[in-house]
Amino acid sequence: MRANRAFDLIVSRGGLEPAFLADRRRLDRIEVVSIDDGEVVLYWDLPAKQASKLLRLLREDHVSLEANEFIATWGGLDLEELF
Repeated sequence: MRANRAFDLIVSRGGLEPAFLADRRRLDRIEVVSIDDGEVVLYWDLPAKQASKLLRLLREDHVSLEANEFIATWGGLDLEELF
């Protein structure tokens, strides 16, 4: 089953402005939630610019990978290597 059929991506922004105009202190939250049981599978609280970049990458894999591949790829993510 594809990841986009098994999980929802939920983004909560800490402000109204786009990420490139956001204050450095603003934090955005990204959640990967299981559709079957509503449980949060993955969770990140990041500065707006980093969250925007991560969300772009997540959306690409969300539609192209299988659910287990998606969790294996993003579950053990080291954000230091990504940014």
